[in-house]
Order: sequence, then structure tokens, then C-alpha cells
Amino acid sequence: MGFFNKKICDICGGEIGLLGNKKLADGNLCKDCARKLSPWMTDRRESTVEEIRQHLMYRAQNLRAVAGVHPTAVVGGSTKVYIDEAGKRFFVTHHTNWREANPDVVAFSQVMDVKTEVTEHRTEEYHRDPQGRQVSFNPPRYRMSYEFDTTILVDSPWFNRIRFELTDNRPERIGSDEYRYYEQQADALRAVLMNRGTPQPAKPAANLADALARAINQVAGAAMGTAATAVKTAAEGQWTCACGTLNAGNFCTNCGAKRPERQKVFRCDKCGWTPEDPTKPPKFCPNCGDPFNEEDGI
Repeated sequence: MGFFNKKICDICGGEIGLLGNKKLADGNLCKDCARKLSPWMTDRRESTVEEIRQHLMYRAQNLRAVAGVHPTAVVGGSTKVYIDEAGKRFFVTHHTNWREANPDVVAFSQVMDVKTEVTEHRTEEYHRDPQGRQVSFNPPRYRMSYEFDTTILVDSPWFNRIRFELTDNRPERIGSDEYRYYEQQADALRAVLMNRGTPQPAKPAANLADALARAINQVAGAAMGTAATAVKTAAEGQWTCACGTLNAGNFCTNCGAKRPERQKVFRCDKCGWTPEDPTKPPKFCPNCGDPFNEEDGI
């Protein structure tokens, strides 16, 4: 009979439904209370009831802090980093309606380090033989993709790291425009959060995408010791001029500069081999011997 005894949440006092119990070190937590915890908290099972109460008090205070945050730049894909430059704070969330989601607001001064790791994923490609069987190419061919994972180490009593994937659509080639774009985003994010190369004031942006483009250009330029360059935006067909203006046409609407031409990069269409400099392929692939031509360029 004891197996069917209903458990009580030690936080709200409500009954915990079947399979709804979230164990604590010395008690039980219902699903509704668990949803109020920080998404970056990883030690819930080792936490005591009193520690959870303290954590939820912090989350209530954080909700008030969220109301006062005013992001001026956004970095990321599905999961985004919202940066409040004036308040020197940020938060990370995948929620579109982030004010209701109560994301953890973190001050720049709490950031201990920002690291981005790139993981290469290889997926073998196959073809059908005369008997209709799926077989490998000879030599094998692979489709590559590159995942950028960012970890922000923070000094907080409630969690010590914020980890998320920076990439939305993973680049398929090292050195491609998409790959360099995420490299630049990672550099810019580290520069801002580590308080190195804070963007200089710019004229008001027309929209949030424009603000992001300007922030990335300015910070990336300061971090790398070069002038800001055009950055590919997440919106298809849009580009950002060196002056910081987001454009959709062939000429900048602010300074008249011409849209930069995209340099073609190459990858062997037979085996997937990529030159060290993807813009300057050899005449023949050193891996499979296939000649490089327009079909290998993107």
C-alpha cells in the first residue's frame, strides 16, 4: 500500500502526482516548483529543502531584475545571449518571450571566463550499387558539419556555468563565410563579457538586428585589432556594411558602399577533402585524384 501513498511537495505543500516527484537531498519537489528553478542549476538532487527555498527566493528577485534589463545586442541562434551594455549584464535563453521565462541575469563582473569549442561531425555518404544495396564510396566520402559550443563560467552561488550551442545552422566547411561568422561571434561575445573591447557608442539602430550587427562589428574589430568588416547576418540575403548599417540591396543605404562579393570556397565533391586555403584549390584532389572544377565550389 505504501507504494501508492501520495507524496507532498516540501516547498508548496501540494500533492505530487504519479511520476511527478523531483527528489531532493532531504525531501521532495513537485514539477511546478521545479519549473521555477534556474535552467542552469545542475545539483538539484544534492540540494536540501532549505537550499531550494533560498534558490526560489533568488529566482523571485531575479524576476524583478529582468524587468529592468534593456538588451542592446543579441548573439546566437536558437539559444541567444542578450546583452545589456549600459547595465553591464546579460542573460542566455531560448525563449522568445524572455521576460516571462525569467532568465538568470548575470553581471559582467561575475564572468570568470568564456570558452568556445568547435566539434567536427562527420557523416558518411553512401550510394546504391547495381543490386540496389546501400554501399560506401571508394574512398569513403563524408559530409562535415561544425558545432560551436560556448561555456560561460560565472561566479554565482546558484550555478557556475552556462553552456549552450552558439551555432544555429552548423557550417559545413572550415573557412566558409558561415564558419568565420560564428568565429567572429564567439570572439565578440568573449570580448564583451570579459569587458575587453566594449563597443563604442553608435548612432541609434533601426532595429534589434541592426544593433546586433553593429555590436558584433565593433567588438570583433577591437578584439582582433582590425577595423570592423562586413558580417553575414542570420537573415537570408542581408549584409552589414563596415559603417554598421544593415542592408538588403547591393549598396549601403547609409554610406553608399558596394556590397562585398562573396569569395567562392572549394571542397572536393567526390571525397569531401577541403584545401588548407578553401579559396585556392589545387588542380587535382590529393585524396582521390578528382580534378577541381566549378562543381566543387560554393
